[in-house]
Amino acid sequence: MKVPEPRKMSSGNWFIQMRLGGISVTVTEPAKKECIRKAEMIKAEYRAGVREIKKASVDPTLTKAIDAYIEKRQNTLSPSTITGYRRIQSGRFKEAMGKPLSELTDWQGICDRESSLCSPKTLRNAYHFVCSVLKENGIVPKKVTLPTMIPHTREWLEPDQIKILVSSVVGQPMELPILFALHSLRRSEILALDWSNIDLVNKRISVRGAVVKDETGTFVKKQANKNKSSTRTLPIMIPELEAALKAIPEKDRKGAVITCGGDSICNRINKACRKAGLPEVGTHGLRHSFASLAYHLGMSELETMEIGGWSDTQTMHKIYTHLAAKDRMKAENKMASFYKNAN
Repeated sequence: MKVPEPRKMSSGNWFIQMRLGGISVTVTEPAKKECIRKAEMIKAEYRAGVREIKKASVDPTLTKAIDAYIEKRQNTLSPSTITGYRRIQSGRFKEAMGKPLSELTDWQGICDRESSLCSPKTLRNAYHFVCSVLKENGIVPKKVTLPTMIPHTREWLEPDQIKILVSSVVGQPMELPILFALHSLRRSEILALDWSNIDLVNKRISVRGAVVKDETGTFVKKQANKNKSSTRTLPIMIPELEAALKAIPEKDRKGAVITCGGDSICNRINKACRKAGLPEVGTHGLRHSFASLAYHLGMSELETMEIGGWSDTQTMHKIYTHLAAKDRMKAENKMASFYKNAN
């Protein structure tokens, strides 16, 4: 009696999910063979008419439903995504987590009360995840009104500030992470860089894989990048980066290029910015500084998106629109200054 192939869960148990008579039936056992045998027996008894399949009389609680949602996707979700889901499970909607799904009908009220405990963006992300969990359990999510998200403009460096930072970190411990970030690399991509990704002859950087935190907060390497566009090959565009890489003895060019701790990169980058008298923009701010410079140099949104590994034009459009507004303001100020000084 053929049944679906079992999957091993993070708990070590084996899990099979099958549908009998339109009802989802799950089997969980410590051993793979035992899981298959039990599933085969249930399916055989159902077909022989000696086992009736009924929907569970007791709804799972929201927290149990989230457990099942994550376990089902354990082998496909990235560690950072699972970590994000677990944070929602432990930190958001605490009044709802222990209740059966069927009792959770006033999601507007739940969201209204939660809005006083977190930002609009955090609430929106948490509720959208819960909606996915509800849908998987056959419940159509309620339409709710969520707080308006106030657009947040992330800091980045202007072209002249980029020059100051680059010259100030030559020969310093954070030189490589800063110069990689100015090449558009995310923190996870910087941490994943291996010397096999660096081609000094052809002056290329291959961005492959990412280092992210798992559920326990431990940094782990995954082979896939954030999205398909993130896997890319870049030219080494900053002379100081080429010089810094070549300065490392050939015998030491193996394994990870960056060996400092993942949690410390952003703090150390901010320290370097502060020391240079510049805004503390962090790793991601330097990535956006790459986009700022691309705009300044007249590159199109599409060109910048492809080099930077953004999956769509939304982020690029926001950055470019903001920069265009700043340019327009500078032009207006110049004209106002002209008339002010005309006499």
